[in-house]
Amino acid sequence: MIRQKKREKKIISKEKVLQVNNLQVSFRTYGGEVEAVRGVDFHLYKGETLAIVGESGCGKSVTSNAVMGLIPQPPGIIKNGEILFKGSNLATMSSVQLRKIQGVDISMIFQDPMTALNPTLTIGEQLTEGLRTHKKIGKQEAKKKAIEMLTLVGIPNPEERLKQFPHQFSGGMRQRIVIAIALICEPEILIADEPTTALDVTIQAQVLELFEEIQRKREISIILITHDLGVVAKIADRIAVMYAGKIVEIGDKREIFYTPEHPYTKGLLNSVPRLDLIEEELEPIEGTPPDLFSPPKGCPFTARCDYAMEVCEHVYPFTTKLSEAHVVDCWLQDERAKGLTEQSKNKIG
Repeated sequence: MIRQKKREKKIISKEKVLQVNNLQVSFRTYGGEVEAVRGVDFHLYKGETLAIVGESGCGKSVTSNAVMGLIPQPPGIIKNGEILFKGSNLATMSSVQLRKIQGVDISMIFQDPMTALNPTLTIGEQLTEGLRTHKKIGKQEAKKKAIEMLTLVGIPNPEERLKQFPHQFSGGMRQRIVIAIALICEPEILIADEPTTALDVTIQAQVLELFEEIQRKREISIILITHDLGVVAKIADRIAVMYAGKIVEIGDKREIFYTPEHPYTKGLLNSVPRLDLIEEELEPIEGTPPDLFSPPKGCPFTARCDYAMEVCEHVYPFTTKLSEAHVVDCWLQDERAKGLTEQSKNKIG
């Protein structure tokens, strides 16, 4: 019989390490301007994991790349907003200023570990490069730190492994190495962009357990970008639901999973297989997200929503605060919509 490890109770500080206000990011293309992120607001507490979820193309990765300072300009442009870290606005920093933060204070794990690693350099060279660049430490001290990090992420025989190249490791091992590289300069914020998508379920579980262990030991804050609600259920503390470049609902994990309020959030949850409902059919969300070359004026989910009202089409809904952590942008929270049947909801304007 396998005994599961007893999880320590997680303590999250109320200190905000990151504050994003009205972030707007567009891309200028030959076909016109794509409004990829359209006024996003969120914050990140010290020691917490914030998951940003939604369908592909909803703006999750663009948001995380903006925080990391990786939006290529051109064609990308941060049109408006603040990304506040330690009193500084990352959105207005020069590339030289950002390089002092990237990989040091804020680090990122990308989806595919094979493309994130340089096939021509040994693992040791790639691990120590950031340390020697940013921390200005000697070769032997950097090597010692690299061995410590490989041990932390569960790589056996770390001293020998430093001499090897990425192709000599399995997919799960490569992802552990990418995590080690991201953590070696001891960042305060770790951004993980679909970190388990390319891995099988067994390795995925190991990587998620590793995230939890590292967070307990290092007290880092994590922004997890994913479309996998199973991953979210395991390690997230709060969840931000993103659709068509906007965060439409945000709350702690229990609120989002047990009392979702936005029809899009409910649709995402209804489309996920559940072991306790084996005979239930999945309910896919009909339709596709709107074209962000010309985004809708009102609620972007209107065309796919079973409860859409006339007002939804023309005016973006106000933000309604449901609890200290739970807010939602939806006209169904308006007093005039309370108690309406599905048929009569279509008559409100």
